[in-house]
Amino acid sequence: MTGYDRVVRIVALLLSLFAASCATAPVVAPPERVVPPVPLDQRVGWLLRLEAQRVLRDPGVTAEAVVTPAVPRAARQADLVSLLFDLDSVVRSRAALAIGRVGIAEGGPALVAALLDADPAVRGHAAFALGLIGRAEASAPLRRVLSDADPMVRGRAAEGLGLIGAQLIDPAANAFRAPAAAAIAEAFVPCISQMAALASDDEAYTKTAELEACRLAIFALARLREFDALARVVLTADGRPATAWWPVAYALQRVGDSRAAPALEVLAHSAGVYTPLFALRGVGTTPDGLALAQKLALDSAVDVRVRTAAIRALGRRGSAPAAASLLRLLATPKLPTTLTLEVMTALAATEDPSGFDAMIDRLADARHQVRAAAIIGAARIDPDRFLLVGSSLGADRDWRVRAALATALGALDPDRVRSGLIELTEDQDQRARGPALTALTRAGAPDLDARLVVALEGPDYVVRTTAASLIGERKTAAAAAALAKAYDRSLSDAVADARLAALGALGAIGGEQAVAVLNRALADRDWPVRLRAAELLQGLGDATAAATRPAPLRHAPEFFESAALLHPTVTPLALIDTRLGTIEIALNVVEAPLTTLNFVALAQAGFFNGLQIHRLVPNFVAQTGDPRGDGAGGPGFSIPDELSALPFLRGTVGMALSGRDTGGSQFFITLSPQPHLDGRYTVFGQVVKGMDVVDQLSLHDVIDRVRIWDGKVLR
Repeated sequence: MTGYDRVVRIVALLLSLFAASCATAPVVAPPERVVPPVPLDQRVGWLLRLEAQRVLRDPGVTAEAVVTPAVPRAARQADLVSLLFDLDSVVRSRAALAIGRVGIAEGGPALVAALLDADPAVRGHAAFALGLIGRAEASAPLRRVLSDADPMVRGRAAEGLGLIGAQLIDPAANAFRAPAAAAIAEAFVPCISQMAALASDDEAYTKTAELEACRLAIFALARLREFDALARVVLTADGRPATAWWPVAYALQRVGDSRAAPALEVLAHSAGVYTPLFALRGVGTTPDGLALAQKLALDSAVDVRVRTAAIRALGRRGSAPAAASLLRLLATPKLPTTLTLEVMTALAATEDPSGFDAMIDRLADARHQVRAAAIIGAARIDPDRFLLVGSSLGADRDWRVRAALATALGALDPDRVRSGLIELTEDQDQRARGPALTALTRAGAPDLDARLVVALEGPDYVVRTTAASLIGERKTAAAAAALAKAYDRSLSDAVADARLAALGALGAIGGEQAVAVLNRALADRDWPVRLRAAELLQGLGDATAAATRPAPLRHAPEFFESAALLHPTVTPLALIDTRLGTIEIALNVVEAPLTTLNFVALAQAGFFNGLQIHRLVPNFVAQTGDPRGDGAGGPGFSIPDELSALPFLRGTVGMALSGRDTGGSQFFITLSPQPHLDGRYTVFGQVVKGMDVVDQLSLHDVIDRVRIWDGKVLR
């Protein structure tokens, strides 16, 4: 028997032990291995290709081929499970991540076996990958790994448990979260002493292995939303924060438990930016929290990020003192647009009558963003007066303001707004019609179902997407045939949005016709559509429904073994030119090679030039890459996610999604740490210069151009 065959037998043994729920085993050295007679580049190329195809092995290579020595070696080589037990630890580690990215339950047992690997990097990636797959069966193995000898492996095990808990739905989630959180807390109680001396804004990555593991554990407990377990790790015996380090404030406000308020009030007074920023989100409802938010919001010397968080904390219904502070701030001369929008949003949230005139005054503002916010705010504060004033206004010249008007009208008295909404559903700009249809659905109309069916036949795919989604919400059984027709029509679309919406509506309606279309969609040309069809069929009771694999490739198979992919010579830089200056981004060709190459190709083709920052949420993200400008545009294709263990820190560049594997051209830059995005969105870059430019961006600022430096040429 060859050494390679012995490896195969070891894999089979480990898998059988997992199936039998084996007892805790110590970390052991991998068995003697013999490298298959295949070059390293080819093996790495295999795993990259299989990952992109969302399969564990090539078609024709069965699971039995992995564990049956009698099968010819050539027939079982292109297999991620085999690569998970390669001689090279780097290959094993990368194979573990690939299995997680593929995301099917069949890969779970092999990953559990890899938790016994001698290399901690392999064990850590296996734990993270189990989190990506998101199956509750991984709970016991991951909880055992919380006692691993390596701190980072323990941290990744905690992260894996948090990722799983965030994906499960009740009642499975309830049964999973409490024991998982208790096990994490038991393993990471020593974090209290280790974190004590850390500065509030300390964002350095990476720290010591022990502190990195503590951070991962804290974020996992926030995902699991178990306050008692989190308190054991981050609070002292008297309930005070053990440290002012920002992850503690982040987790306490994210866990969503009122018992965290006293600790958050303490943290809100901390120095720095991140800790008070996160803490303020959880203290606006208390008297002390309100007073602090008022003080910080009105102090121009305070960092604008903290001021923004304080302004949001003031946006509480029925708070006259908060409204007074917001009105005072709104009257500040030359208040930046971004801060103006934040103040108007918070003022609208108070619903205080004193804010109405301030909103009306801004209906004539030169900035369309401000006019849109004024419409939303005035309608929320005083619907009757808004309708009276609004009846004398003409149609705004900007479609975004008209879309905002539709949204505002949708929340008002249906009998008084219905005719106006019908008019907006026929707006000259297709981008205003979707919000108008949504609002009309809320208001109701005698012929609403007929209008939605007609909209399914419109020229704009976003309008068709909206109509299908609304039919699904209404579960209009009579529209099943129209939805089936809409799915077929959208096969000619460059993007899959309308097909996805039609399938979602059919899944909500159910019935034979819906099942027939969903089964056809299991082999749709777009991978995200196949995934959605399988999910919907499972929801209709077909437990065996599965997307047809492999997923289609956007590159020739030989590309995955090319030097361009496997041996990049430089870290490419993206230079984003704006009116405010240039943002320089180091692109990640190692952790996200396909995403990076896609971005580079689009940039060099001039795709991003002239596009707007169509989404800007202070303290969260600035997002661009949409040629439509309404958040629904893209390049006409989708790319697979390349999820990794890299964290979303300030200045991290990620790929925007509307579901699994739906990335394309829209990307975002995080304005502060965002741990809830970790492991859920592809990280493919980091701002290395020009973060001050990012901070100054306003909604709808224009990207002049994006240039790429490839180590030789800037173009």
